[in-house]
Amino acid sequence: IGDECALHACNYLAHYIVGDRCILMNNDEIHVSDHAKWGNGVVKQGESEDVRVWLDLMNEAGGRSVLAFDGMICADAYLWAKRREDSVLMERFKEMTEAAFEHRRGEYGIIGSGCVLKSNHIIKDVRIGECAYIKGANKLKNLTINSSETERTQIGEGVELVNGIIGYGCRVFYGCKAVRFVMGTNSALKYGARLIHSVLGDNSTVSCCEILNNLIFPAHEQHHNTSFLIAALVKGQSNMAAGATIGSNHNSRANDGEIDAGRGFWPGLSTSVKHSSRFASYCLLAKGDYRFELDVRFPFALVADDASSDRLEIMPAYWWMYNMYALLRNEAKFTIRDKRLSRAQNIEFSPFAPDIAEESFAALELLERYVGQAWYRAAGGAEAVVEGSEDALVRAKGKELLVGAKEEVDAIEVLGYGIENSNRRVVIRKPRRAYKAYRHLLRWYAMRALIAYFAERPDATFQDASDVLSGPRVREWENLGGQLVPREKVESLIADIRAGTINSWDEAHAEYARLWVEYPLDKAQHAWGTLCALLDVTDLEEPAFAREVSRFMDTTRFIEEQVYLTRRKDYANGFRKATFRGDDEMHAVLGSPESNSFVKQTRADMERWRARADALLSRLAAE
Repeated sequence: IGDECALHACNYLAHYIVGDRCILMNNDEIHVSDHAKWGNGVVKQGESEDVRVWLDLMNEAGGRSVLAFDGMICADAYLWAKRREDSVLMERFKEMTEAAFEHRRGEYGIIGSGCVLKSNHIIKDVRIGECAYIKGANKLKNLTINSSETERTQIGEGVELVNGIIGYGCRVFYGCKAVRFVMGTNSALKYGARLIHSVLGDNSTVSCCEILNNLIFPAHEQHHNTSFLIAALVKGQSNMAAGATIGSNHNSRANDGEIDAGRGFWPGLSTSVKHSSRFASYCLLAKGDYRFELDVRFPFALVADDASSDRLEIMPAYWWMYNMYALLRNEAKFTIRDKRLSRAQNIEFSPFAPDIAEESFAALELLERYVGQAWYRAAGGAEAVVEGSEDALVRAKGKELLVGAKEEVDAIEVLGYGIENSNRRVVIRKPRRAYKAYRHLLRWYAMRALIAYFAERPDATFQDASDVLSGPRVREWENLGGQLVPREKVESLIADIRAGTINSWDEAHAEYARLWVEYPLDKAQHAWGTLCALLDVTDLEEPAFAREVSRFMDTTRFIEEQVYLTRRKDYANGFRKATFRGDDEMHAVLGSPESNSFVKQTRADMERWRARADALLSRLAAE
């Protein structure tokens, strides 16, 4: 027992090293067994393999099981759960986990300096970091609770936590249950939530709901008592509404279905989604019972089940066209809410990044194909050119229509194929406008990245940038728990782990950090290739680039206006005014769109981008 400690009414305290300045009061049982593992997926000397604790991520059937360990981040869990076909890699991951921890029996538990433990029932085989506050817990068993003076973890009343790792700065309160889990740094579990067989990424908040067999990347929000998420890979920056039932296996013959959702997944109120389904980034699902499996490959899309017409409707690029306020605010709020000091998991918060840019390029191709098919079908009957035949011809016709007169596309019904596992029609809404929106947002992404590149290199000329950034566009990217990496580099990382060049999780994390340092250049190179693709050129010339910089300034004004207009819609709604006696009362309570803090912030951000663009134009003119 350390210096300046206070111990009162602790019925049983055994095999612990208690740090300085701790308070232990009214605790029933705090002790360590001779085979304590602290939540790590290892076995001690003399133990059989069947006592090893696995986490069944992404699939209830156990085919993607991983071993939890102190320091595990979403990138580790993703590589382990996803690359199941590589048996050598699976064995290496297990070896790396085993090598990181003590296998001899008889370790002492640790209660770090500055901890407060009050009115707890059972704390067994738990390693507790500094300055943790634990009050009224029912049962804490086989855990590592990371905590420090600067990132304090708190655990509150009625909590039961078994077989898990809790990150720095976490909060777990009010009757929560978690079994076989990992919680990332700065995450919260509150109000009776259940977290089982899951990895919850950094900066996430989960309340009231049920989360089973999931791998969830950082910045996930799920707040309501009637939602559940089962057997899913959710790539973060996501939000589950009340009544959302995502991935129930009750509609299949076995519990082996999965959901794969990209960044920014937003299922609406009372949304039901069936296994197995896949969603591109920033899919917004309108309220509905989606009775069939879905494969939605349009990012920023609004998906709606039109039950009255018995069809599925998709509006690609919806966020850019109609929801700019929310899109830009999400990017800002995820950055603001990132309070982590321990940042082992690197995170790209912007939706304007290489992974979603490549999804947008794929969406452009899909729109060309679907519009071309619709035109040939209308011209030659229902059987004419539906799918697969003469794809280049079909896409060329579709592109011609999409960049042509509005009336030609409006006159035909555009259907999607391979999107829903049913015989229903899947109607693509506003394809021509969506096509332009995707190209617009791709330009915004590319020019924002390139203007930032030049701003960070005040002496670089256009030719200097061209020499560094030119080359084929990298089309395949992987999201490693929030960190975007070209797939070729991921394969190199995997090869080094298989070969033993990377021989520990600490070394793997150091490699993630090295790749993160390279990411800004990778992103700039991708942005250069994106701009070349949009302009349909192999080599980007300076006059064309200067025109795009000027065009970028127009885009900042468009975004500034759209953020204001999408927010103003709320104030123009007559029903919204029904609870107020007049405009003065409403403005006193709600403010005005002009005074909205995010509208003001966007205006200031766009002015800064215009200043950067103007400075770059001056540099280009002086060359």
